[in-house]
Parts: sequence; C-alpha cells; structure tokens
Amino acid sequence: MATNTLSTISLALRSPSYPSPAPRPTFLQFPTAKPTHRLTHFRPISAVSAPEKIEALGAQISSLTLEEAKTLVDYLQEKLGVSAASFAPVAVAGAAVAVADAGPAVVEEKTEFDVVIEDVPSSSRISVIKAVRALTSLALKEAKELIEGLPKKFKEGVSKDEAEEAKKQLEEAGAKIAIV
Repeated sequence: MATNTLSTISLALRSPSYPSPAPRPTFLQFPTAKPTHRLTHFRPISAVSAPEKIEALGAQISSLTLEEAKTLVDYLQEKLGVSAASFAPVAVAGAAVAVADAGPAVVEEKTEFDVVIEDVPSSSRISVIKAVRALTSLALKEAKELIEGLPKKFKEGVSKDEAEEAKKQLEEAGAKIAIV
C-alpha cells in the first residue's frame, strides 16, 4: 500500500489543479550611461561671429517696427553727424547729376503706405475680425489681439492700391481706418 500511496501523491503533484510556478519574466536591461554634456543653448551657425552684446543689440533692432527703425536711423544720423548718403557715394554722385539735369527740385511721391486701424465699435468687432483674417494670414487669436488696444498698424509699407483695398474692406466691416 505504500507504493500505491506514493504514486497517488506524485500524480497529485503533477495534476493540472496544482500548476507549477510560472517562470519570472526577464526584462531587457539597457546600459544607463549618463551624458557628460548637455546642450543648454543652441546657437545657429553664422558666417560672422559677433560678441553677445552685438547679437543682443541686433536682436533688439530686428524686432523694431518700420516706423521705429526709421526713427532710430534719423536719431543716429543726427547724433553721429552722418547721413545714409555718405555710405553710398556712387549713388549720391549719380543723383547729383540727375538733379542738376532736372533743374528745379522735384518732390518724390510717396510709394509705401501704412494702414492703421483707429477704432472698432463693439457692435462690429466680429465682422472686423473676419475682415482682418481675410486680408492677412492671422489666426483668430492674433486677429482678435490686433483690434484690441487701438490704434494699431494693420499693414506696413504696402502700395497705395493695396492700402486703399484694405481700407475699403475694413470700413465696410465697420472699422475706422487711416492710411499714413
């Protein structure tokens, strides 16, 4: 009977009601090398290297509007006692000959205009935002921000025809517009 008991015990241990323990899953271990240098500031590659002071000044100048840049040029010309013509002597000599041939001074006609939104009544804000978006590639948020805190320049340095067309469309939408 002892042999009979042993065979039933061994059968009981191998039966499906008592599963054997599952093997533990193994995970891949990747080497964890810490980087020695991290890139904290990415500077674009440029043909000319300049000190940071000059780069900061260049960044400030490039963020100016056209009107602010013109004011800066006028200020520097007065402060330093130079003119833009002094940097282009060939163009000045050619212009002097042309003026001498022309006789009396001719007033140049303005070719670039700025469109300024002066006022938008609250009743026509939505239609003006739609008109702004139709005339530019601005998103809804940017168009909404443009018509807040007026007066603001809508377009700078555009032709007379383009300025008149923009003025016409914005005035139809209900905005008060000036062309400067």
